[in-house]
Amino acid sequence: MNEQIFSILNNVGTLNESSLHSALKLWCKRSEDQLEVPIENFVIDIVRDDLLIEIQTKNFSTIRKKLESLLKNHRVLLIHPIVKDKWIISIDQQSYRIIRKRLSPRHELYLDIFEELIRIPDLISNPNLTIELLLVQTEEFWINDGKGSWRRKGWSIYDKRLVNVLERKVFCSPIDFLMLKPSKLKPPFTNAELAYSLERPLRLAQKMSYCLRKMGIIKVVGKRGRALLFDY
Repeated sequence: MNEQIFSILNNVGTLNESSLHSALKLWCKRSEDQLEVPIENFVIDIVRDDLLIEIQTKNFSTIRKKLESLLKNHRVLLIHPIVKDKWIISIDQQSYRIIRKRLSPRHELYLDIFEELIRIPDLISNPNLTIELLLVQTEEFWINDGKGSWRRKGWSIYDKRLVNVLERKVFCSPIDFLMLKPSKLKPPFTNAELAYSLERPLRLAQKMSYCLRKMGIIKVVGKRGRALLFDY
């Protein structure tokens, strides 16, 4: 662990997710795959025959233009980790000592993908696009350099590392995302009813319904009071 901490502290800079990205790339790679292949002015993480594989650990808005271009002529598999368990490791910058290791109270589920899909909802219906979600466990390293977010009281995040891949789920078509809706929720439904059945905040339900509408999976069929009613 000391060597790992030393490596982190000697790669000080802005938020760096390369460790997590690299680990996922190696986990996904098959023996016949090619890595870091230039195609159409882009560098592709993994090329498997005629399939282009991109690993995006966060912020789908940064890969949107790349997807728009590649999907015109190529099949693309977009892989994204869903962090079920995350251990936060707090490290003192001066002593290289671990001050604390704790399990984050946030545990993501597959339906959290809508936090990212909201940035590319119109691309999901493209038949050339497949999305694979990996349910993972990670470690996140914090360092008390005084440069981090006020929410973390000045602690900076310097690395995110893969601990384990628990399972995977592949979404080959828009209808697959409807399977993330609770079976107990019967149409027509409002966003508030969707949020209640998901046991998640209203904002996530709103993002989910928006994405499903853009995919052509659900539609507005009326109103209940001021709330929109959705049906399949």
